[in-house]
Amino acid sequence: MDIVLSAHGGGGKLTEELIQEVFLNEFDSDILNEMEDSAVLDIDFNKLAFTTDSYTVKPLFFPGGDIGRLAVCGTINDLLTRGAVPLFLSASFIIEEGFRLYDLKRIASSMARTCREAGVKIVAGDTKVVARGDADGIFINTSGAGYVPFGVNISVKNAKPGDKVIISGTIGDHGMAVLSSREDFTFDPPLESDCAPLVDIVNTLRSFGESVRVLRDPTRAGVAEVLYNISRASGVGIEIYEEKLPVKPQVASACNMLGLDFLQLANEGKLVAVVESSAAAKILEAIKKCKNGREAAIIGTVNDSGQITARTALGTSRILSRPVGELVPRIC
Repeated sequence: MDIVLSAHGGGGKLTEELIQEVFLNEFDSDILNEMEDSAVLDIDFNKLAFTTDSYTVKPLFFPGGDIGRLAVCGTINDLLTRGAVPLFLSASFIIEEGFRLYDLKRIASSMARTCREAGVKIVAGDTKVVARGDADGIFINTSGAGYVPFGVNISVKNAKPGDKVIISGTIGDHGMAVLSSREDFTFDPPLESDCAPLVDIVNTLRSFGESVRVLRDPTRAGVAEVLYNISRASGVGIEIYEEKLPVKPQVASACNMLGLDFLQLANEGKLVAVVESSAAAKILEAIKKCKNGREAAIIGTVNDSGQITARTALGTSRILSRPVGELVPRIC
């Protein structure tokens, strides 16, 4: 294959291949090679977390959010999944000539509100304007920095056989909300994106110390891709329980109708946590007390099989498919 495909940006297997074959081969960085959500940098005995992300969602405004809120939440959550305390963001905008100033102000206001909600500040930025047709309205890049408190060591490499897997809420809300807005179909009751900063949940989880092994936010390619990331990095297998997966009826029925797998749909306000088995019940109870964690559930167990499997309601087991690209392109 000698061209870049849309599927290369979907967060699944093709994205990993693109990163491995092009970027990791050229950028000589042990930290980058770790393939974490954020880099953790040791600076004068302090640990700095740093991350960056770009957003091209279509439509720009969708039920429960918009590209501005998405950009802030996505970057903050990538810091949080390393156990960091987010402090500062940068924001860069590529704007197509002819974009409405009213919409630009709506996006900026949304970003400001979300920053206040999460307790972070935008401290640097950049603006570029390109000719009509050279960008689809607006693209946003945000970078984030924060510090990792002493003693916190959360990494995709830390999962161990016997650990439990927790999801902080219902799966696939963001992906289906964006898809429904794009294709102009509605739900009863209405479905909104879960787009939210996960500060409250991670602040709670830090108090459990080393019992919290791994945190990941299942954005592009969803929960399924996160499970494969954890399996590969930690050298473990994971079994999930289909009956325990929390999913809204609207999402489940739409996936059945459209032939989609909600485990591969994007989420923008959820996290997957791998935790020590003996502490799992207490951790779940604590997450459920958080604003964004009320529908949390234990959904699986880490094992030494090296495979990602799903235990069905009938008691049988199946291999969980890994996403190749993105079920819904331009999702974040």
